Amino acid sequence: MYGCSVLHVLLIFHILPVWLGGNLQISKQQQKKIRSTKAPNGSHLRVKRGWIWSQIFVEEEDPTLRKIGQIKSDFDTGDFTIKYILSGEGAGEIFTIDEHTGDIYTLQRLDREQKAYYKLQAQAINRRSKQPIEPESEFIIKVLDINDNAPAFLNEPYVSSIPEMCSTGTTVIQMTATDADDPMFGNNAKLIYSILQGEPYFSVEPKTGIIVTSWPNMDREAKETHQVVVQVKDMLGLTGGYTTTTTVTISLTDVNDNGPMFQHNLYTFSVSESAPVGTTVGRIMAEDRDIGMNAKINYSLEDLEESSTFTIQTDPKTQEGIIILAQQLDYESKRRFVIAVEAINENIDTRFLSVSEFRDRTTLKIIVTNVDEPPVFSETLYRWKVLESTPIRTEVGTVYARDIDTNNNPIRYSITQSSDTRQMFRINPSNGTVYVAEPLDRETSAWHNLTITAKEIKDEQLFSSVSVLITVMDVNDNVPTLSRDYQLYVCEDTQPGEIIELISATDMDDPEGGHHFYFSMIPDKHINPNFTIRDNQDNTAVILARRSTFSQHDRMQYHLPVVIKDSGSPILSSTTTLTISVCMCQPSGQCPSNSVEAKALSLDVSMLTVLGLSVCLIIFVVLSTIILAMQKPKMLCKKKLAMEELETEEFSDKVMGFALPETVSCQNVSLRPHPRQREHRLCRKDVAASIRMSLCHSRLIGPEDDVFQQFMFDRLAEADEDSYAPTFDSLHTYAFEGTGSVTGSLSSLEFDTCVSPVHFLRLSPWQGEAEDETLF
Repeated sequence: MYGCSVLHVLLIFHILPVWLGGNLQISKQQQKKIRSTKAPNGSHLRVKRGWIWSQIFVEEEDPTLRKIGQIKSDFDTGDFTIKYILSGEGAGEIFTIDEHTGDIYTLQRLDREQKAYYKLQAQAINRRSKQPIEPESEFIIKVLDINDNAPAFLNEPYVSSIPEMCSTGTTVIQMTATDADDPMFGNNAKLIYSILQGEPYFSVEPKTGIIVTSWPNMDREAKETHQVVVQVKDMLGLTGGYTTTTTVTISLTDVNDNGPMFQHNLYTFSVSESAPVGTTVGRIMAEDRDIGMNAKINYSLEDLEESSTFTIQTDPKTQEGIIILAQQLDYESKRRFVIAVEAINENIDTRFLSVSEFRDRTTLKIIVTNVDEPPVFSETLYRWKVLESTPIRTEVGTVYARDIDTNNNPIRYSITQSSDTRQMFRINPSNGTVYVAEPLDRETSAWHNLTITAKEIKDEQLFSSVSVLITVMDVNDNVPTLSRDYQLYVCEDTQPGEIIELISATDMDDPEGGHHFYFSMIPDKHINPNFTIRDNQDNTAVILARRSTFSQHDRMQYHLPVVIKDSGSPILSSTTTLTISVCMCQPSGQCPSNSVEAKALSLDVSMLTVLGLSVCLIIFVVLSTIILAMQKPKMLCKKKLAMEELETEEFSDKVMGFALPETVSCQNVSLRPHPRQREHRLCRKDVAASIRMSLCHSRLIGPEDDVFQQFMFDRLAEADEDSYAPTFDSLHTYAFEGTGSVTGSLSSLEFDTCVSPVHFLRLSPWQGEAEDETLF
């Protein structure tokens, strides 16, 4: 309250001279303004007058509604004929004016932090005429600041870190606080910093807010985190000011100011002699009070008994030293180990300690315990070789195992059945000798992996196993053969010396120097006139043509024997006969019937072509069916007419006669009328088939038989409709020699079978053309 009273007094003394000076200045100006001027038309202008007011201030946060100032025209005589009007920022809401006197009043509490000043406009008018007496003029009302805001820290919370063991005066962090009060008016926004908690380790600069160390060599291992409470106060720290506090968390980061240290001078461990290599014997740890990189430790062993049986590694998570077995132990050879261990920091910082203070030593004692061990083989893996022609009961090799314990118990050997399912080998259970039990074949199995077990006779629970790898060596017991089934062909236009095919061979054997095959033809006193073989000396050979003008009409296929020999010992050979077909090749040299290209060509026909051919085929079948259906009634009519002519009509000049022996009389059948001249000659194949059919049937059927007569009518009908039948003056003769003759038939037309004639008949040329002959 005392501070507020002082502030009010200071404010009054500050405003009073200004107000008095303002009134005085306006009065002097009033005297200068009273003058007369003439208007252009000769009338007198009104005397110009001025405003009378002083600078207006109002204190913020004042809850009372009071007068803060007055505006007045020097034309105002006090008769209330002038009306004052107030407009602008806050007019009517925050500020109001007495329209008669020009007094300005506040309507509500003001806050400088929200708005520091207000711009308003004042106007004076005549109440009667409503004409302005004074022009509208602008004035400002300023809000005076009071200390009504407490300072506030920015960017909270504050967290910082410094290395331990740092020197005094090391900067930790700078804090910043602000005050919403007016920094240009008094001490309301002037701040002072101080520490309430954290001494004597830290201090703060009062004006800047920078925290620094004030205690030397702070130890992280003693106290890692410090909580420092800082206070900020406005009014330069005077009584009555506002205060604010904040907490700064300061952490000490680690430096390597501590070395490793073992807790004991001697560590004792025990390990079984049967422990495998890599077994963890034990763990030791040298404690280091530092953390992170500064706490990393490297361990090393110094074997006082000059042995490298153990190694030590650092656990990266716990920084423990792990003692690991590096060599197989033997209780009978050595029962105790004494080893020195040294621990040293990985990162050494000589600013805080000497080099010797970053290391420590201790002693290890490792005791080996005895166990009853299984037999031990003389080798970890046995490798043997055996020829595939090795006879049964031949010795392949011997395994040896012994009991390394002091008892030295006898051993029994056996082959694990799962490793020799076909029982190709056997073993002597007493001495470990392995024999061949079944015939070997490298081509079936080139190697055998046996597992042999050695057990102590007195205690079969103690056993050990070893692998025996038996490689079967090759002997030349397989003949060479062609590498594939060759489908060969030769084109009709092939020239002598042209390559027909490149062939190669294969052999199931595996000689050490690799395969070498020799190709040749079967030795013969006559040289093959068609083909020959040329050995390329690279396990391949080519088949060459000896001549040209191959033709399918002459011969469709040729057979060529090929002899293949290997280079083994003994030399083995094989003979393969190749079939070479004669082909009418395409211009590219490919055989359409034997090559992939020919098949591909047949598949290249377009879908439209296939569809067109299908439509044509369907139309042809339909038309053929219709024609046959129409021809059948005509044929039946002709058959009936022929029967009637046989009974009633007279014989023609040209007759066909046939006679049966004794009882069968000759019957005449009228020939067909004179046809037009034929444009085509009879096909030889058709004539031959017709004669063979006639001769076959004439031996079985008589002239009065219905079958025979129907046969004759069918022949006549076919001759009438056949445009390729012989000319009109030709004669068809059908002879039936009868049955039951004792001497048999004397006819030259006798056939052993109706299908395949023995002889051929030659007819005379037709139509006077001597160059054509018909064979059948």
